[in-house]
Amino acid sequence: QVQLVESGGGSVQAGESLRLSCAASGIIFSAYEMGWYRQAPGKQRELVATITKGGNTNYVDSVKGRFTISRDNAKNTVYLQMNSLKPEDTAVYYCNARIVWEHWGQGTQVTVSS
Repeated sequence: QVQLVESGGGSVQAGESLRLSCAASGIIFSAYEMGWYRQAPGKQRELVATITKGGNTNYVDSVKGRFTISRDNAKNTVYLQMNSLKPEDTAVYYCNARIVWEHWGQGTQVTVSS
């Protein structure tokens, strides 16, 4: 059974940092492209960042220079380091694992207040 379990969300002030983690089980983690998506209230889910199995990264423009995605294949875990958080980063953040098919985590809430 595939499980993606996110952790690390919370409530912070603008300018602060959070580190999200997503622990995967039931998949050959190293073979998957991993990603973080987010969904704010009343908005569609959007891509935040992805990292390929080879370590290549991609970011949405609004987080470039502030967020860093990384992976530890030995721990089957993908991370999202979020610095200089802004109120507009407030959303539920979801972990995604993609190969031909894809799997989703249950999401973790990030709230940034001004």
